[in-house]
Amino acid sequence: MLIPTQTNNDAPPSGVPGTAAVRPGHAPSFPLTGFINHVGVQTADLATAITWYQDFFGCVTSWRMTGGFSALSHRRLPGLSELVEVAVADVRFHLFTRNSGPQRLPAADADQFQHVCLTVPSPEDLRSWRAHWFALYESGRYRFARPEPASEIDTDADGMQSFYAYDVNGLEFEFAYLPGAADVGA
Repeated sequence: MLIPTQTNNDAPPSGVPGTAAVRPGHAPSFPLTGFINHVGVQTADLATAITWYQDFFGCVTSWRMTGGFSALSHRRLPGLSELVEVAVADVRFHLFTRNSGPQRLPAADADQFQHVCLTVPSPEDLRSWRAHWFALYESGRYRFARPEPASEIDTDADGMQSFYAYDVNGLEFEFAYLPGAADVGA
């Protein structure tokens, strides 16, 4: 649905439900907590995805669902058959599979959720995560949907250092060290 753009800050778009209290440039009265609850990851090979997230991130399985999905879940994800939460510290991934035929990667130029960025507390940790990714990538234990090596570590003008790497499903992660973010991981 296309929501019209406002040009008059006092008037919400007409005919759009739930927009009466929305004013451009103003924070909502219901702020976000600043934390992401989980990242959902659809996979064609659930067992491999679980093992990769365990081996790479050190995740453990929190719970598993093989039925009892809501009608909304079935409408959004036809063929939803299994959902597993894996977690490490405060980071949770919901890995799920659908019995809806062969899984294909989206076209490289398709509009999609592009990447998830995770911060690390030091440049040394950043290098360690990159080395860990390469150790699993080169182990031969996994078939990567996008068999591309992790990027080099890049440093921007503000001193932020980061690299990008794909998981076994072709989803991109960025790992970043942010100078001055001393409370990261504390």
